[in-house]
Amino acid sequence: MGIENYVIMNAYSAAILVIIFFHAIKFFDKNSLSDKLYMCILSVTAFLLVMDVLSRFDGNIAPVYPVINCIGNFVVFMMCLVFPSLWLVYVHYQVFDDERKAMRLFLPLGIINLAFGAVLVYSGRYGWFYYIDSDNIYHRGPLFWIPVSVVMLLIVAAFAVTVSNRRKLDRRSFYSLIFFAVPPFICVLLQTAFYGTSLVLSGVVLSMLVVFINIQNNRLHTDYLTGLGNRKKLDLYLGKKIKQCSGRKVFSAILIDINNFKRINDTYGHEAGDDALLFAAKMLKRCIRNDDFIARYGGDEFCIVLDVSDENELKEIVGKIKSRLEECSDSGNCTYKLNFSMGYAVYDPSVHRNAKRFIRHIDLLMYENKRAMQGHGFCEMRQNL
Repeated sequence: MGIENYVIMNAYSAAILVIIFFHAIKFFDKNSLSDKLYMCILSVTAFLLVMDVLSRFDGNIAPVYPVINCIGNFVVFMMCLVFPSLWLVYVHYQVFDDERKAMRLFLPLGIINLAFGAVLVYSGRYGWFYYIDSDNIYHRGPLFWIPVSVVMLLIVAAFAVTVSNRRKLDRRSFYSLIFFAVPPFICVLLQTAFYGTSLVLSGVVLSMLVVFINIQNNRLHTDYLTGLGNRKKLDLYLGKKIKQCSGRKVFSAILIDINNFKRINDTYGHEAGDDALLFAAKMLKRCIRNDDFIARYGGDEFCIVLDVSDENELKEIVGKIKSRLEECSDSGNCTYKLNFSMGYAVYDPSVHRNAKRFIRHIDLLMYENKRAMQGHGFCEMRQNL
């Protein structure tokens, strides 16, 4: 393939990255580790597309071309582990949602990248990984398989983290993370098997596009403050669950309201109110299984949808939520005492018929519970929610 074809192919790939970039900067959160990692991967890929073109001046012996060819190939090799390393950190954060643990990966991965860079510099004398002959033509070295193997291992590691923790991810995120590894992996195999081809970066760009589409879809269906599903996602999920209902296979839902939430905002300010919502969201997530669904239904209301068809089991889960809330309130970690009103029921297709009627039913039950709890007053509290 001539350099003109590489320029055209990489230009198309770069154009896709530019479109993604300008869309991303409009709605990405500058403080989000996930968004920072994605933008970093995007930037590295764009830079490597340029370097890949510079590494394709084989056979051009005019004085400047050997220098360009040398620089291009060296940079491409030097950075070949950077992309899969960043992807592994990104996947780890998406799966475990723990910034500290994800950041800890940078140390071992950084050591691997630095060690590889040192070996690459030293190997330049001996052509272990590659060499450029006197006619300015690139050749693979006898140890070319080492960087290829390390790249493959990092991609497989990210793939393994995703698969082994699939229950921690929603279906769309799981499939997008799984798919991401497929095009680069296939392209690495093809590029290794067919000497002279350059396909890996094009495969990476395709994967980046798929992940970006998934990010956009998630943002459309995610509550910005709590990270839970929003009302739109809840409506879609309930509609899906109702379609799947049969005589034996039904589900349950719990509608939860934070009592005296307006008073928290009025007394401590809206920042404290946001902290209360975040605290409630995290606590509720700990009370349910990975397969259960939770969304922020409204301002201070949450809705949990569970694959539970037995009313006694549903009551046990409600009791678990109450116990966990009391434990948190008594632990001294809350600034004020939070109380929940809850309405809950097992979905009955013959009675509720659709999502709107079912939500209305548990909403009425929740307000009955709220009226019964009116004796529980608002409490001032300790600092630090």
